[in-house]
Amino acid sequence: MLGVTIGVAVLIVVLSVMTGFDEVWRDKILGFNAHVSIVQQGGIVRNPDRVLEQAMQVEGVVGVAPSLEGLVLIQVDERVHTPILRGVDPEYEPSVSQVPGNIIAGKFAVEDEQVVVGNDLARRLNVRVGDTLTVYSPQSFVSEDEIRLPEELTVSGIFHVGMYEYDVGFIFTSLETARGLYDVNEGVHSVQVMLDNPLRAPEAALHLREKLGLGFIPRTWMEMHSKIFAALHVEKNMMFFLLAFVALVAAFSITNTLITLTIQKTREIGLLKSLGFGNGGITGIFFWMGLIQGVLGNVFGVGLGLLVLKYRNELLSFMSSEFNLELLPPELYQLSKLPSHTTGSDVAIVCGLVLVFCTLAGFVPALRAAKMEPVDALRYE
Repeated sequence: MLGVTIGVAVLIVVLSVMTGFDEVWRDKILGFNAHVSIVQQGGIVRNPDRVLEQAMQVEGVVGVAPSLEGLVLIQVDERVHTPILRGVDPEYEPSVSQVPGNIIAGKFAVEDEQVVVGNDLARRLNVRVGDTLTVYSPQSFVSEDEIRLPEELTVSGIFHVGMYEYDVGFIFTSLETARGLYDVNEGVHSVQVMLDNPLRAPEAALHLREKLGLGFIPRTWMEMHSKIFAALHVEKNMMFFLLAFVALVAAFSITNTLITLTIQKTREIGLLKSLGFGNGGITGIFFWMGLIQGVLGNVFGVGLGLLVLKYRNELLSFMSSEFNLELLPPELYQLSKLPSHTTGSDVAIVCGLVLVFCTLAGFVPALRAAKMEPVDALRYE
């Protein structure tokens, strides 16, 4: 029963932490990016004002913003980095992104050749508000008949959204500056759309496609970030599959215990059968014993798992301080605490699976007891 308890607790802790990570990444991604991105065939949305106006008429849309986005090379002294530069309209951007509200130094100002950078990128390049970045666009290197000089952009603000990939990999400037860097005379690369419910993004994308007509392609956040969420889902399933063997081993322990019990209780089994107990009644005893052990193991396991989850961050701090183990590297996860979310479905699946294991654990001992003949059981009594 102790083995069952530990198996249930481990499964609940792991599944809860994996669910917590999934929700944290989703919140951070949706806080930085819009729920639907509208692009046009050919790569340029020629009339973004019309798209912005029509998108706002779709039910569930709470914000829209134009965007120009592409890879650039920036240089500060001898330090070089290649982030994604996003050209935005400061009037629309706060409605689709949390970046304007997460400025930790300076302000969100992108006009007059200004740029806003992430705090990890600022730390890597050793720049502060007021410093100048030399920005090279791809056109600076691929053009054959003309020389395009780099842009000198001044850092006006530093943001922090809490996800390393974004804090080190993105910078923001105005649409006009981005058009000059990407050699786009008019239009934008995409129109970003924010919804009141991100889970309704596929439905909103369908309405946007019908309203805008042919040539426009609305892409949901599920499609744009499918790889990371698929990886988290597969990882969670694999962890569940592997750790389920802990409960399976505990079930084998129950089987061994009940087999030993059939040997120890040979006389009692023979006496019961001689008094008229059928094979079904004898078999049911061992099934019930396995079931009861499974129920108790589930109850204690759920309690232990919830207790560990409640004090998970204290345990994490203890292990880090006592054993010098960095279990949650901040530069990778950008999390100060271990996330967790226990769902009823996860608990039900774990408890149901363990209960099945424990109930079936009584199958072999039950068959052994059912095949026992009263005469053989009582021969030497």
